[in-house]
Amino acid sequence: MPKISVEIPAELLADLDEHVGDDGKFVNRSDAVRASIRKNLDLLDEIDARHDRLDDDRPSTAVGSGEGTDE
Repeated sequence: MPKISVEIPAELLADLDEHVGDDGKFVNRSDAVRASIRKNLDLLDEIDARHDRLDDDRPSTAVGSGEGTDE
């Protein structure tokens, strides 16, 4: 799996960290970031589909159920 580096504000990192660890929803930061990217890509695909902007030849980024994807 490729690695990337991202700079984010300390406040955003602190908010992310509240959801990571034994009491959080995610095992680690990487897991949380991957889930967030996946959800945002699914949301963008749904918005593009509503506006007929999806390329039929392009593979979908959809991985999950698509819940909670209101604009």
